[in-house]
Order: sequence, then C-alpha cells, then structure tokens
Amino acid sequence: MTHLAEQRATSAGVSLQCGSRTDVGRKRHENEDSLLASQPVFIVADGMGGLEAGQRASSAVIAEFRGCVGRTDVAAGDVVAAVERAHTSVRAVSDSTGRGAGSTLTGLVLIDHEDAPHWLIVNVGDSRVYRLHGGDFQQLTVDHSLAQELIEEGSLLKADVASFAHKNVITRAMGADNSSADYWLRPVVTGERLLVCSDGLSGELSDEAIKAGLTLGGSTQQTADALLAGALEHGGRDNVSVIVIDVIAGGVSSWHGVAIGDDHSDTIDTRTEDTRPVQRVARNAAR
Repeated sequence: MTHLAEQRATSAGVSLQCGSRTDVGRKRHENEDSLLASQPVFIVADGMGGLEAGQRASSAVIAEFRGCVGRTDVAAGDVVAAVERAHTSVRAVSDSTGRGAGSTLTGLVLIDHEDAPHWLIVNVGDSRVYRLHGGDFQQLTVDHSLAQELIEEGSLLKADVASFAHKNVITRAMGADNSSADYWLRPVVTGERLLVCSDGLSGELSDEAIKAGLTLGGSTQQTADALLAGALEHGGRDNVSVIVIDVIAGGVSSWHGVAIGDDHSDTIDTRTEDTRPVQRVARNAAR
C-alpha cells in the first residue's frame, strides 16, 4: 500500500490542498494502479496486463507527466504531448510481453488559459473525475466503456451497470489503437472539491455514497482515507486509487457571467489523426 502525504501547493495564484491513497484492495495480489498527486498534476492510471505488465504500463503513464511537476507554466500543449508520449511508452510495454498491456489515464492538470487558472481534464478509459461545489455533484468525465455506450444508446440503464456481465470492457486504453484522449477545460473555482479515482472506488461505491464521502467534511487526506476504506468495506475487489483536491483560494466564483453551478465547461479538440479500428479491451482478461 502506498500512502501519499497531504500537501498544500500554489500554482498560478491558486492555493490547493490535496490528499491521496492507493491500495491493492482485498482480492488482488498486486497493485496495478499508479497515481501522481503533485501540483499541478493530479492523475490516476489503472494498469492492465496482469502482475508486472499492468504495473509497468500504469507507471509508464505516470512517468511521462513527472516533468510537469512543480511548474507554473504548464500549457495545454504540454499535457497533450505527455499523453502522446504515454501512449508510446505503454505500447512499448505491451510489445515486450506476450499478454499485452494497457492502462487508463484520468485526471486534472492546473494550467493557465486566457490569463486565468483552469483545470485541463483528461480521460482515456473508465477511471473518473468528480466535482463537488455547494450541493452540486457531477461526474466530469465520460467513461470509455461498453456499458457507457449502451447507456447512451438507451439499451442499458445506469442502475443496471453493477450487474451487467460486460461492465469491465473499456473501449479506449492507453497503448491501444484509436484511443485518443478526451479533454475538457474548466475554470478553477474557489471552494470546489475534486475527486480523481480508479474504478476500484467507483465500482464499489455508488455516486450517492461518493458524494456523501466528499460532503462529510474533514481534510482532503481524511476524506481520501475514508473513501478508500469504504471501497474496501464494500468488497475491495480491485485496486483502489483516490485523489481528493480542495481549491482553497485563487479561483473564480463565476465565469463570463455564467454561474459556476451551470454547465459551462468547454470541450477542446486536441485529438490526433488516428483512423485505426477501436479495440474493446476486457479489463480483467489479462489479469
């Protein structure tokens, strides 16, 4: 088990508090999750490939973002470049093993955009970013999964995902063909609380339970500890990684006249040209 200490950091005038945990869970023998929670980068990578390969894949993703740590001048292009390097690194890991390897990548990077601090949210796979502000609780990322595709086409109810036989099948993964990242740009808001997690948390706890855990109060580290404990108590069937971030100061309370509670996020197009067929990846197949 890895326990990363609570920290305070300021970037581009923003003061943050962060707590994080990662744990092997109660059923796995190895932790294939990796995380980086060091300002301005807060990301989780959930490796696939079994034992060493999965850990190598998730670690390869994290390694490509370490060059951004401690910087106050990270731009969107730096994040996109790190994602592309991570794809290449995971493909190299996959090519070195007969079983293949892959990883999710999800999280936030604090950047400057139009002279204001913003979160650049990135997602490949089914790890997630959530946001709590006041009583408003949102999932900011959209899963790249077979279940999500079926929900969007109306043939699967979200309430039935827990019992869906193919809930572990994802449609994009780091290192896989045609798996470009999705990016969203959102202003940093003073008072908001953000959660980055692997599906070891979201697969064990409902959205209502996650919201309750974020709302109970306590420091970011106490909250990360409590959420992880809840996932373990609920079964801990997968590795669990949790990052909780509070914006203490330096953010905005509204954006271009639109209340922060409204849906105002911008989706930015940074996709690379890739026309190879989408591969559906069974997350547990290589474990």
